[in-house]
Amino acid sequence: MQPRSDQRVGLAYGVAAYTMWGLLPLYWHLLGAASASEILAHRMAWSLPVAVVILAVLRRWSWIGPLLRQPRRLGLILVCALVISANWFLYIWAVNAGHVLEASLGYFINPLVSIAFGVLFLRERLRPLQWVAVGIGALAVVVMTIAYGKVPWIALGLAFSFATYGLVKKGVKLDGIEGFSAETAMQLLPALGFLVFLALHGESSFTTGGVGQALLLAGCGIATAVPLICFGASAMRLPLTMIGMLQYLAPTFQFVLGLTAFHERMPAERWAGFALVWAALTVLTWDALRTARRGRAALAAAAARAGEASATGAVQAAEADRVTEADRAAAEAAAAAQSAGAPAAPPQPPGLTG
Repeated sequence: MQPRSDQRVGLAYGVAAYTMWGLLPLYWHLLGAASASEILAHRMAWSLPVAVVILAVLRRWSWIGPLLRQPRRLGLILVCALVISANWFLYIWAVNAGHVLEASLGYFINPLVSIAFGVLFLRERLRPLQWVAVGIGALAVVVMTIAYGKVPWIALGLAFSFATYGLVKKGVKLDGIEGFSAETAMQLLPALGFLVFLALHGESSFTTGGVGQALLLAGCGIATAVPLICFGASAMRLPLTMIGMLQYLAPTFQFVLGLTAFHERMPAERWAGFALVWAALTVLTWDALRTARRGRAALAAAAARAGEASATGAVQAAEADRVTEADRAAAEAAAAAQSAGAPAAPPQPPGLTG
């Protein structure tokens, strides 16, 4: 069990990570003069130098050699890089095209999609309340389809791409910074090639948008890496149930920004769709907390039973030792009496000597 002080530090890191992710729309909005594809390319290109600096500080290089000798894992990392690139592009485009609310809906739906993927691809079994949550989430998508007059493809695209990313990363089995570094290494060359193409055609806002624009584009790497580092520090200190609850902070911030900073419309039917999603997440969170509480109680009971069994075994061992010592003493006394010519005492039943 983590010490309370360590958990407080983990909570601070987790809140920082999800708050930064939730406020990213403000950053992407500052880069509105650039296209979503250029912002994405800079995000990929500048992320690798940041990752290399972090690896150098932590001195984590030993994983690279073994990884290069495993083509299957390299293939999975390539899939991760492609999927997260699609997710980043869609998110950046949605923010700068005025769809922040729908983007937030995607990350609210994401846990439900991840659960569905667990059933479909990992043969996981759902508890009854998880089925209820998934059903409510599906109903929410239907309501939002009616509300928008079309399938909310931005939200679904974000939810399914990020859930796919999480599913594939299970097979990669690399820690946060190592996985991030490997993925950005695969993104680097295509990103640089696209940026050179833009510059040669005079379409690069990095070279034509002034110093401020250039610095903001270069800062995409930091904006990507810092929340990830905070998340990694949090994940090492907090139980998964708490991490699961913290993940709702980011889409909540995005939702509030969509209403207040970007002044997006929110008619009653969209409120109904979001309300259903929040109801599903409430059911999901309550079920996770209840299951975790039962798990801790079962673990404590098992530990108590093990302690009792250990104590009983110790008592029995001590009794056996005492009986053995008593029998040895009686035998020695009998031998001494025989050597002195006295008749030996009849043996006594074990446990009555002493």
